[in-house]
Amino acid sequence: MAHILILAALPEEADALFPGVGICEARSFAVRRLETPGHDIVIATTGLGKVNAALAAGLLGGNADVLLMTGTCGALGAAPGAYWLAEAVQHDYGAVHPGLFRRYRAGEWPMGDPGEAHFVAMPDPGLGLPHARIASGDSFVACPDAATDLQSLGATLVDMEVGAVAQAAARLGKPWAAIKAVTDEANDASGGDFQANLIRAARTAAGEVERLVAML
Repeated sequence: MAHILILAALPEEADALFPGVGICEARSFAVRRLETPGHDIVIATTGLGKVNAALAAGLLGGNADVLLMTGTCGALGAAPGAYWLAEAVQHDYGAVHPGLFRRYRAGEWPMGDPGEAHFVAMPDPGLGLPHARIASGDSFVACPDAATDLQSLGATLVDMEVGAVAQAAARLGKPWAAIKAVTDEANDASGGDFQANLIRAARTAAGEVERLVAML
């Protein structure tokens, strides 16, 4: 039986996944345990931000065969819908130089040649979703100028957690994958758009994660 840990930042995102099924537990993080044919699944609500996401992955992921993440994100020019996050970069990790912020792969020395800063997800099993690189950081992006900067990293989506889950998975030696759906366009309307679209986007992402689990 495959042991799968699925992480979601918000309760709305976690509740959209296999809704109404499983046994809830109150631990360091709220978790729900359930079984599907061939799978033992733990769904954890991490809370917002990279620290929460990485801590949950580290505390709960030791016995998991794979770490998954579901939820929502902002678009950096990407069309609405759900995406397979093939790559993740932490946009706020790096080195500050005069007039320049150089980004490095999170956890590596922020000196010398930066090289590639992103983490690579497990192979797509054939979901048919569009692939994207997501930029993660401990800030909610609601500014077109900031969005343009993140696009320079090759990112078309932005969130606050996936890059940290990818880093934690790399340290644990676990494969990881993430599917997120767009709520907003990382602009001055993002706060309202996020709230208006949270439930719909959470359900969209959760449905795709459920398809992914069935393939594992």
